[in-house]
Amino acid sequence: MQDISLYIHIPFCASKCHYCDFSSFSGIEDRIPLYVNSLIAEIDLYRQKLENYNVKTIFIGGGTPSHIEAKYIYRILGHIYENYNAQNVKEITIEVNPGTVNKEKSRIYKELGINRVSMGAQSFNDSLLRKIGRIHNAKDIFSSYKILSQIGIENINLDLIFGLPEQTLNDVLKSTKMAVELGAHHISHYGLIIEEGTKFYEYHKNGRLYLPDEDLEREMYHRATEYLVGQGYKHYEISNYSLKGYECKHNIVYWDIEPYIGLGLSSHSFMEGRRFFNTSDFSSYIDLLKDNILPVDGEEIVDVNGELEDYCIFGLRKIDGIDKEKFYSRFGINIEELYGEALTKHIKGGLLVDCGQFIKLTKKGLDLSNLVEIDFIK
Repeated sequence: MQDISLYIHIPFCASKCHYCDFSSFSGIEDRIPLYVNSLIAEIDLYRQKLENYNVKTIFIGGGTPSHIEAKYIYRILGHIYENYNAQNVKEITIEVNPGTVNKEKSRIYKELGINRVSMGAQSFNDSLLRKIGRIHNAKDIFSSYKILSQIGIENINLDLIFGLPEQTLNDVLKSTKMAVELGAHHISHYGLIIEEGTKFYEYHKNGRLYLPDEDLEREMYHRATEYLVGQGYKHYEISNYSLKGYECKHNIVYWDIEPYIGLGLSSHSFMEGRRFFNTSDFSSYIDLLKDNILPVDGEEIVDVNGELEDYCIFGLRKIDGIDKEKFYSRFGINIEELYGEALTKHIKGGLLVDCGQFIKLTKKGLDLSNLVEIDFIK
């Protein structure tokens, strides 16, 4: 049987961060039971479609999954175990925020088979955390990490953000160092993106957001990368670093263009040559599933050209780059035959390098990856 991965969206948060454009809501906790019932109904509707698939990884994201009671996570995962081929799942991740986990909740997570936790630390600077709308502080990061570790969660990721308003290079390096000293097995280090519909978008539009300039933002990225690599972390994707053996298996599914199903509000799926996504309207999601209708709001048939584009663009996000042999095995043609002009152009321009088996971005190419990616779109 073929492998498939599952993403489960939990859209509830204690509050909305200033930079967040994800489908998430605060102040509607009374609707959690109704939403979970709808998720269960959606799981049921996919039972027949997934009967010939083995579930490879599960990622519970949000929102803040740890904001809801553990009994709901228990019910969701239990229903998946009962209805899907999920006996040999390799990795189950849940996203948590500092201050939202305790010993009992963490114990239930572990009993459910959750073996990876991704914690949204973002920074260890309390002043910066307040400025970006986070409701935790550095002390909460340490205490939540300690609880998870003591319960026996042996794979903990910390999310960090650089390029924040009024952030300094020293602050970035200090937060990165503290994440390492805490013992994080995996660190995701993302550059701030100003997304439409967020508080930061309005602040920026009105000239009230003081961001680091482009040169400083790039220095933050490269200096943090140098530090993490020097501490034994493998830089395996543009924004991701891990100790040996702790790469995120679920995210690799996305980057390798393997099949996955998204369950929950606004979630996206890719299966059998088709991309599709769920409605982002909370009421519509509930009402459709009440009538046993999948809440799909749009779809796209992915032809060979589309799959080629995705494979190359996501492949170049990986630090090892595109494996020529795997490319040929998947598409039946050498990458040089198909993209020779683009490869020659960017190798000469210093943005790509041909390492024999792999074609990958150079250090300069990591900063200008959008210029490379556009030439792989036919």
